[in-house]
Amino acid sequence: MTATILILFVATYLGMALGGFPGLRIDRTGIALVAAILLLATGALDTAAAVSAIDFPTIFILLGLMILSAQYAGSGFYDWCALKVAQAAKSPARLLAVIVLVAGGLSAVLANDVVVFAMTPMLCLGLQARKLDPRPYLIGLAGAANAGSAATMIGNPQNILIGQVGHLDFWRFLAICGGPALAAMAIAYATVWLVWRGRFGMPQEGHGDAVRAAPKLDRWQLGKAVAATLVLLILFTRDIPQEHAVLLIAGIMMVSRRMASRDMLGMVDWHLLVLFGALFAINHALGLTGIPTALVNDLSAAGWLPDRLAVMLPLSLAGSNTIGNVPAVILLLAAWPSPPEGALYGLALLSTLAGNLLLPGSLANIIVAERAAAAGVKLGFVEHARCGVPMALLSMAVAAVWLWAGGWMGL
Repeated sequence: MTATILILFVATYLGMALGGFPGLRIDRTGIALVAAILLLATGALDTAAAVSAIDFPTIFILLGLMILSAQYAGSGFYDWCALKVAQAAKSPARLLAVIVLVAGGLSAVLANDVVVFAMTPMLCLGLQARKLDPRPYLIGLAGAANAGSAATMIGNPQNILIGQVGHLDFWRFLAICGGPALAAMAIAYATVWLVWRGRFGMPQEGHGDAVRAAPKLDRWQLGKAVAATLVLLILFTRDIPQEHAVLLIAGIMMVSRRMASRDMLGMVDWHLLVLFGALFAINHALGLTGIPTALVNDLSAAGWLPDRLAVMLPLSLAGSNTIGNVPAVILLLAAWPSPPEGALYGLALLSTLAGNLLLPGSLANIIVAERAAAAGVKLGFVEHARCGVPMALLSMAVAAVWLWAGGWMGL
């Protein structure tokens, strides 16, 4: 049975790295789900073990934040915000700065994947209408969303999981990770500006009639979403489980006379939730073989646990840009069940910032590229890498110095 588990485990993470299998129209979520099903079908994992392996508090927080984000989307806020941003500043430098600030700020409070999913199409239209090349701004959008999301425990899926595993405090997390996140946003801006300087104009004829009027904004529904977000942040200071607080706010959002609960649930990224659940089960099955425990013991004896920056830095960079930062964090925490608190902050920061290196490094990057392609804008691997490589390496260097100087991680 160990051989079966190993084969399915390797096949799953190979699929994570490739993004699919040649000749098959199956994505990362499909690969993980099929592997989990085969584990059940072969008897390598029983139903009770599969269910118990899932970290439901993490799933609940993700679900609740997606419903809260659906409230923002239903109010028209994301489309309105993206178009206003695209029309905001006259100079390319100021426009890029606005995009970085808005994307990073929103991603610190709402999941970065949801923010870029909602903003990318309208941002493309607004930029094309101004005869500007959307590509540098889209790279800035993705880079800032990743950087800003590193600031908080609810900014991205991997941080949510890290916060739950370590039982971390929301405001303490912000105090430790907020500084490097702000620095990474500044680095994202500077990198895109320097790499694309003098080339922000659109190389083809602009679509001047693409956008004639700003989307309708329902201020009442937006006010409801903002109030709910503020209440949620207050609840994070109280002695209440974070998943309960998030679900409570999500439940209140679904009680509405204007927005149908079916529509709000339709905006939930169920694929991401299924991916999390399947990977939890697959990693648990590997844990039953005893291989991860033995590996951790060997690494500990050799002094190579990722509780030091010399190990965490290359591990985050390699993991995030091969199998992706979300699967990499799930895998690492499954194999290393009791990391020190400082290492958790380091993992949250470095795995998130490493996602800016290459286009497949984070879900946010992939979402921006796919949504841009649907809007007629092609964002290529090399174009992204020209900005992504220096952006990731510089921001990770700053974060590493911050973690070392603060005494959270040793060299």
